[in-house]
Amino acid sequence: MRGTRLRLLIGTLPVALLTGLLFLLPIPAPADSGHETPTAVVRATLDAVFHILDDPHLKPATQAKQRRHQLEQVIAERFDYEEMSKRTLAAQWKALNDGDRQEFVQLFKAFLSDQYAARIEGYAGERVVYLSERTANGYAEVRTRLVSDKLDLPMDYRLTGKHGTWYAYDVIVDGVSLVMNYRSQFTKIMAESSFQELLRRLRERPTKDGGPPKT
Repeated sequence: MRGTRLRLLIGTLPVALLTGLLFLLPIPAPADSGHETPTAVVRATLDAVFHILDDPHLKPATQAKQRRHQLEQVIAERFDYEEMSKRTLAAQWKALNDGDRQEFVQLFKAFLSDQYAARIEGYAGERVVYLSERTANGYAEVRTRLVSDKLDLPMDYRLTGKHGTWYAYDVIVDGVSLVMNYRSQFTKIMAESSFQELLRRLRERPTKDGGPPKT
């Protein structure tokens, strides 16, 4: 009998990949994005994230809920979830109706926001070294390394430009792609059952408070 719980919890992904996602939070660029490079956008976002993590008023246990809320807001607003969904479901996306597409995007968004906010709270003072960037046809890739006394990890961030704004849709950490990782997991679930079963598992996925994910 198949389990009713979605087997996509934080432990199923490489730790390095999840660590990389702490920094996959590009913010909107100005209307004239020609004056704001993808690297500058990523750098500005990291400053905003680190500000939350380092805020002494948010460090006490009594402020844990507020801190988590702020982190989840940043995460939820700065991914291109539709682009991620298209790439994660691949060919299956084209076969879906608008209702199924919208529901999947919202459930995927809730799942990712919850998982990444939890991981971000484990930030331990790593720093980001910016190496290079390249842009072509409305897409960009920013190459960096995540560095600490015990860590030296390559990370490539992939972004898409829409209406003068840069949004993140994938991260490659030491050769491992977020999109390809989830594509593999989701494809297996759909092959063994159906897309509707994938939706059901996402709806019923336990969250931090034990309830269904909020969308």
